Amino acid sequence: MNTFPTWLAGMALCLLSITSSAAPVELAGVKLENSASVHGSKLELNGAGIRYKAVFKVYTAGLYLTKKAGTPDEVLAMPGPKRLSITMLRDIDSDELGKLFTRGVQDNEPKGEMSKLIPGLIRMSQVFSDQKKLLAGDNFLIEWVPGTGTILTVKGKVQGEPFKEPEFFNALMRIWLGPSPADWKLKEALLGKPA
Repeated sequence: MNTFPTWLAGMALCLLSITSSAAPVELAGVKLENSASVHGSKLELNGAGIRYKAVFKVYTAGLYLTKKAGTPDEVLAMPGPKRLSITMLRDIDSDELGKLFTRGVQDNEPKGEMSKLIPGLIRMSQVFSDQKKLLAGDNFLIEWVPGTGTILTVKGKVQGEPFKEPEFFNALMRIWLGPSPADWKLKEALLGKPA
């Protein structure tokens, strides 16, 4: 006769653990929501981490996908929208950041593919150069929207026309997920691997 309240208490605990697991992930004071909406599609946080340069925290990054992926190939081949959200943890010269991205693409892209990416990389470097500086707390998004292209949003403002080629988005993702990633620990974190 006392089993109903015990069962009810068990259900309440189960529900509590489900809802608490939906709490945002917090890294270095930056909250990353567990889900995001990209052009009407709901994405889930695949993984998140911090980019370090030597001992300094540079930015947080969160990868959002339509379903979980544990390898770079799964991420790149996955259909549907995708988002990489980056929030700065320190001030950085935007022109320098654009150059680092270009170098990151060069380090991870097969040599024969680079020539196709040059116009997009020049345009992306210009977008960051126009920003002058990204300050701690500033955010930018790199989103892939099928049928539209790669949309770059800096500090809440979409930057120019989308980059149409799917190869361009994948080349950018390889900066973090490629064979020579910007930060190996961040690569593992974005792929949802425990630290």
